[in-house]
Parts: sequence; structure tokens; C-alpha cells
Amino acid sequence: MEETREQRKVVTILFCDLVGSTALGESTDPEALRARMRRYFADLRGIVERHGGTVEKFVGDAVMAVFGIPVSHEDDGLRAIRAASEMQAAVAGHGLEARIGVNTGAVVAGGEGETLVTGDAVNVAARLEQAAAAGETLMGAETRLLARGAVRVEAVEPLVLKGKSVPVEAYRLLEVLGDAAPLARHLDAPLVGRERERQRLWRDYEDGVADRTCRLFTLLGPAGIGKSRLVADFLERVDDSADVLRSRCLSYGEGITYWPLVEMLIAIGVTPDTVIGTSPPETQLAFRRLLEGRAATRPQVVVIDDLQWAEPVFVDLVEHIADYSRDTPIFLLCIARTELLDLRPGWGGGKVNATSLLLEPLGSGECEELMEHLVADAPLAAELRERITTASAGNPLYVEEMLAMVREHGSDDVAVPPTIQALLQARIDSLDGEVRLVMERGAVEGEVFHRGTVAELAPASMRTGVEGHLATLVRKELIRATTPMLPEDEGFRFRHLLIRDAAYDSLPKATRAELHERFADWLSTHEIVERDEIVGYHLEQAHRYRAELDPGDPALPVLAARVSERLASAGRAAMDRGDFGAGRSLFRRASTILAEDDPGRLALAPDLAIALLESESLDEAQAALARARLSMDPVIAATATVVETSFDFFGGGSIPTDVRLARLEDAYRVLTAANDDEGLGYYWWSLAGEKWVSLQAEETAAACEHGLEHFRRAGMYRRTDDLTWWVRSAYVFGPKPVPEAIERVRALQREAGDSIALQAGAATTLGRLLAMQGDFEQARELYAFGLDFYRSAGMAVSAAGVTLHGAWIEQHAGNESGTEQYLRRGAEELQALGNMAFFSTVAARLAQSLYTQARFDEAQELSTVARDASPEGDLINFVFADAVDGCILSHHGHHEEAGALLRRAVARVEETDFYFARADVHLMHAEMLSRAGEAAAASRAAARGLGELDDKGDVTGAARARARLDEFGIQVA
Repeated sequence: MEETREQRKVVTILFCDLVGSTALGESTDPEALRARMRRYFADLRGIVERHGGTVEKFVGDAVMAVFGIPVSHEDDGLRAIRAASEMQAAVAGHGLEARIGVNTGAVVAGGEGETLVTGDAVNVAARLEQAAAAGETLMGAETRLLARGAVRVEAVEPLVLKGKSVPVEAYRLLEVLGDAAPLARHLDAPLVGRERERQRLWRDYEDGVADRTCRLFTLLGPAGIGKSRLVADFLERVDDSADVLRSRCLSYGEGITYWPLVEMLIAIGVTPDTVIGTSPPETQLAFRRLLEGRAATRPQVVVIDDLQWAEPVFVDLVEHIADYSRDTPIFLLCIARTELLDLRPGWGGGKVNATSLLLEPLGSGECEELMEHLVADAPLAAELRERITTASAGNPLYVEEMLAMVREHGSDDVAVPPTIQALLQARIDSLDGEVRLVMERGAVEGEVFHRGTVAELAPASMRTGVEGHLATLVRKELIRATTPMLPEDEGFRFRHLLIRDAAYDSLPKATRAELHERFADWLSTHEIVERDEIVGYHLEQAHRYRAELDPGDPALPVLAARVSERLASAGRAAMDRGDFGAGRSLFRRASTILAEDDPGRLALAPDLAIALLESESLDEAQAALARARLSMDPVIAATATVVETSFDFFGGGSIPTDVRLARLEDAYRVLTAANDDEGLGYYWWSLAGEKWVSLQAEETAAACEHGLEHFRRAGMYRRTDDLTWWVRSAYVFGPKPVPEAIERVRALQREAGDSIALQAGAATTLGRLLAMQGDFEQARELYAFGLDFYRSAGMAVSAAGVTLHGAWIEQHAGNESGTEQYLRRGAEELQALGNMAFFSTVAARLAQSLYTQARFDEAQELSTVARDASPEGDLINFVFADAVDGCILSHHGHHEEAGALLRRAVARVEETDFYFARADVHLMHAEMLSRAGEAAAASRAAARGLGELDDKGDVTGAARARARLDEFGIQVA
């Protein structure tokens, strides 16, 4: 099954075609031509297979080969380039010329088809070959990245290739650099975060020299973890205190059994034939005696890199020296990936002179330090550093490669470089079939997965072996045990998120869709936190892949409805806990997966709109509501009408107040007839907003109580926050005295229970009340708590609007500059969010603050802005605009016009029960009258204003008002 099953993977494809073959056929005898072509094809096949590639087909005189099938290698790109170079030489040896194209990319491999691989990467490779000149090899950009340390290339003009919408980046191969590695190792990079390992390695070496013993030290870890860099540091410390013999095991090739030994012997001037005997025992003895002889006068450090690729005979040689060398300081330093332990499970075991050290990933602080060294000339933004730290998971090579990608592309996007993809794919391809399948099933669940998940998704025939396969993956350092989220199950976490992604990406989309849906069905039977969100996500993935493969699949609508139901339920839960950021995302996904006219999507419009209200997406919210208002379901249409009417007001108020109220009443009749608590809750919520902007605190509270009752009946606790906020605010702004208001707000705070959203609203409200009593320190603490919550919850509008609370506290503390600072920040944020209703209120209050500071021109400008931005029914903005404008006019001596504006403001607030609005307008009226020389009238107006403050119990507000009146010389009647 494993040989034929389909999988997605990244491979390198090579196309080679003869140049001038038609003319050759015309001038050559058919039999001679056939024999010549047979030799040609045999030579090319031998080259491809020697480099680990697979010949897919010969067509005419063209060859197609694939590198990475059936098993990937991390250097498949370089293997293909080396093969291309040798093929050009072989073709020339036949007196011919060839064009070659090499490209790397994702394909689908295996399955029941007639070809090894299919995908766009194959087409591009063929087009590159067609674009190449005689005797030339062209490669794609990803292939160049994979082989860049071992080749010399030059860029060619981007190629306009048939079937490609944009020009394709391509490079001409100039030279293959011998046995160079595809990725240069930056051994000059600073050594970061390895002090403990550094000292342990050095102590082991020192003990071997001091005791004149042979020591075997093995440094283990995945590719890129920093093994070579640690060894480079060690050798710098060794310096000339010992002879250093270095070698590297090759991943493939002919005659490489003793290649590392040959490399060392040549380096010290010893003819290999004098050491390598006719049998392994002879070679072992000869090399041991050579080392012992050299070590008799000088310590010998033998460094063997990539031991996991060594032939067994060479590994036996290393063990022989470790076991039998005596009384000589020989330090065998082996560098290997953990795959060595698969080949030799007992490596180093039982040897008293053997030490193995596993290098762990760097910590986040160490990654930051490494990046500072690597980009000292161009420091990175903190956010980008954090993304790279997270994506690299502490692997220094990954950090370097991601930095290189960022620099090359000039982008802040942290992509996974092809070099890392190749390393991970090769590591996964090395797994046994069932072990790999277990890993893939775990990857479907995510970075953290469970034994039960794997058992459920695995074929029935291998379920009994799941536990053993998971143990294998733990041993291979691919996963590790972690705390399970499912009770009575075992939890596992991928050692690196990129390993999970590589395993997942290898699954065909059809398989992904099936597994995601099966997992969602299985998970639906378990009780876990946020189950709806997780189940919805997996159903969403299943829908996504099925839609990509067949948009006309008749099963898609039913699957979409399941997705929407789960995500909407999760969205409601998020809103219940005050997480507007998550709520927005979940409701959006729940809506957009359904067709625009789907009744389920239309029914979600109010929830989606409310979630969007706290962001800059007011237009999106209004569009969703406008579609829902046209629903054939009268309840959906009526509910959408109610919410849309309120949103029109929030967006700037294009609908006249009387039309808004008429729409609300029409909807109310429909919702009452249907006895729909959800819709009626929205009706009273909308009506409370109308009463609020009319400055009717008591009527607002009464409407809120009705709305709370309906929302609670409907189980819509997420919608109780706004109404509770208005009730609390009615205690602040309405006529209820401060001590009683504080008691009521504290009671609501206790009733909030675990709801942080309600606690935050109560805190900011309480802060206002405490500021009235002069407790500014606690008021500021409460405000800060509320603001932090709104920002963290993604409630951008509330976070900006609550600056009114901060400004209120500072104003009562007599800190007018602090008042202005809060108001300016709130105005800027609200304007950016496009919430003009809230913006206009903040602008009006800012105009009043600037007037108080005698900055009349600025105050006049802000007053005009507030008027222009205010919805028609937002009374408080027009009241304060009139008051500010009137006072400024009186300052300039235009007392008659000023008096008209102030009288209009007074008349308007007299119809309201907002104490602070009544107090401020009467006091500003007093200032205007004082400037006009009407001392008695000013005294009466001042008395009325102070009376409002005193009746409320606003101690600090009253004290501040009296100080201001003294400045004007106004005597209070």
C-alpha cells in the first residue's frame, strides 16, 4: 500500500533533450542510430541513478528524471544539478549536445497513474529545458536556493514560458563546485547559548589528554541545531595542542565506504593503500596502530562529521578504535544526527570511555541574541524577530535561513525556506511506512495531538501498533509527550511546528478532507473546552479541500452548514466571554462559508455585525445587515432591520430620527407577534441607544432592563454587556446621588461573576464615580484595568471610546492637559476606525477642554468638526457645540449671537436628566453672561449649575466649578 499511495511532496525534476537529433537521424543508418541511442540512454540512466534519481521516461531522444522519488533527500536539488553536469559531459562524449532544464516544486506522487509525478513543477522543468541553448543547463529559483553553496550560476532574463502568467526566474549553470555542501555552514557565526555543552565537551577532551586514554564523544542533534558550530569552537580551543584529523561521511556515491578514512589519510600525507587492507579487521588494526603511534608523542583529535551516513564497516572502524586503543590520548569526536541511533541503537552503550550529548534548541532569548549578531548592520523590528524566533523553534540554521529569505525578498513575511523544507521532508521520508502514517494522522489534529486521534484515523489493520509507532517517533526526537487536552488519553506535541507542517503537507488534499471530517465527527463525542471551535475548524478544512478539488461536489452545502453551525456556536461563546477578536473571526468564517442568500448566513448577520462594530469594518457589517433585511423570513428581516437601524446611527446617521424610530416600531410588532426573544432583545438594545443619545438616563435604564430580560431568555449572555454598561452609566450620568450610584455599580460588579467584560465595564464606570469623590488613585487603576481588557479583547471601538473615562478622571483632578491628551488619542483612534458617532462625541468634549484652556481658535475648529460628524439625534454633541461656540462668540464680544446659542443649549438640556450636561451648560452660560456684563443672570445660571453638581454629590466637580467661577468673578446667588 505504501508504495502506491498518493502523496504530495517537493521534488526536483530534470528534463534533458538532444539538440539536432533530427539531422542526426537523417545522416545515420537506423541500426547504428538505434545502437548509439541505446548507449546514450544507458549512460544517462546510470548517471541519474548514481545520484539517487529515478528515470520516469524516455520519449524520443528526451529524458525525464525525478529526484526525491520514492524517498526524498535533503540535497535532491544538488543531486539533480550534479547529474545535469555529468549528463552534459556524457552527451558531449557521444559527439552530441543537449539542453537541460531543472526545476524544484510540489507535485503529487504515487497512486494508480502511469506517471511518477504530476504538477506545475514538471511543466516548468520542461519549459526551462526548451528555453535552454545547446549545451546549456537552466534551473529554477528554488533549485538554485537548494544548491547555492555548491554551484556557480548566473541569472538570465526572466523567461516568458508557455502556460505561465508571469515570467519565471531562471539561472544558467556555470560550474558545480566539487564536493561542496549545498548549504554553506556559517561556522564564523557567534556561538550562542551553548556554554554548558561547550564546557562539557572541553572537559571530556582534557580528561582524555590528562589520563592518556581514548575517548569517544558523540554530538547528536537534528540538522542545523549547531553541532558544527560547537565543534568549530572546540577546535579553536584545541589550536596547536593536538593534531586534528577531519573527515566527513557522504550521503551517497560510489566507493564511499572508507571515504572519510581516505580523506584523513591524504590530509596527513599517508598513502591510503598502506592502511586500507583487504579485509575490515586489517584496516581497523592498521588505522588504530597509526593513530596510537601518532598519539604517543602528541594528542590526536579525530573529527568525523555526519556519521549517520557512514557505511556500517566504517562505523565498525570507529568503534574498534574506541574499544581497543589504550594508553594513548585519542579523542574521537563524532558528529551525527539522531538517525545514527536507529542504525546503531547501542551506540556508545557499555563503553566507560564514551559520552553522548544531545543538543537541544536555543531558547527565545538566545535566538534574539543570535539575530542581533547576524543582522547587526540592519536591526530587525521586534515583531519580525518574534515571528522568526517562533517559526525557527530554536534551530540556529532555521534562524539564519529565514533571515536570508527576509533579506533576499525584502519582505517581513517569514516563509519556510526551501532548504528547511528539504531537510524536513527527507527526515520524514526516512521513516517506515506505518510510522510515517501515524505521524501524518497526528498532524491532521495539529501541533498537539492524541493517541486516541491517531488510533481513530489510522487504518483498522494497524491500530494495535499505534502505541509502538508513537514511541518510535518520540525516540527519533520528532515528537514528545505533553499534557493531553482529552481526558484519559495521551498527548503528544511535535518537536517543531515545521515538522508537523511537513508531515501534513505530504497528504493529498482528498485524504486531508476525509481525515479532517472523520476527526471532527470523532471529536464531537468528547467533552473538551472550545469543542465547537475545534470541530468547526476541522470541518472547515474538509470543506476547503473538497471545494478546491470539486467546486460542484453536491455534498458541499450540507458540509458548509455543519461548519457554519459549529463556528457560529464558538463565536457566541467567544462573545459571551468578551473576546471580540475571536468572535469577529468566527462569525465571519461561519457566514462566508455559506452562500450569500443562504438563510443560515442571513440569520447570522446581527451577531456578525455586533462583532464587527468594535472594529473598522462598519461597512462590512452594514452590508451583511442590508442583505439580511431582505430575507423571506420575517423574523430574520425584522431583527436585521433593528440592528441595521442602530448601525446607521453609529455610522453617521443618514436615516432621520423619526424614520429610525418608525422602523423600530414596525420591527417590534413582527418580533412581538413571533414572540422572538432574540429579536426583542435587539429592539430594546436599539431603543436604549436612542434614549441614551437623547440624554435620558432613567429611560435608558428602563429599556435596558427589558432588553436584558429578553436576551437572558434567549440565552444570549453575550448581548447583556452593552445593556449592563448603559445601566451602570445611567447611575453615573443620571440624577442618582454618587454614594447610591457607587453602591449600585458595586452590586452590578458583584453580579458580573467571572465575566471579565462586565468587570472591566464596571471598573471604568466606578472610576468615574470615585473621581467625583476625589479618589483619583483608585479611579486611575480601575480605568487602566478596563482599558487593558478592551484592548486585549480586540474591542477597538470601546478601547478608544473609554478614553472619555480617562479624560473625566483627569478633568476632575484638575489636570486639563491630561484631559486633552486622552481625548485626542480617543478621537484619532475612532476616526481611524470610522466610528463617527463616538468620534463626534469625543471631538465635542475635546472642544470643551480646549475652550477651558482659553485656546479659542482650536476649540472653535473642533466644535465645527463635532457638529459636522454628529448623527442627527446625538443630542449631547450639539449641546456642547452650541455652548462652546456661544462662549467663544462672547469672548469676541458677539454677545447677542452667543446668548442665542447658550439659550438653545440650556433649553435642550433642560429636557434631559444627564446631570453633568445640565451642570456644564448652565456654568458655561454663566461665563457667557458674565462676559456680557449680566452679573445677576450669571449668578443665577451659576447657582443652577452648581446645584446639579451638589445634588449629584460630585464633590470634585463642584470644587473645580467654584474655582472656575471665582476666576470669572461670578458670585453665586
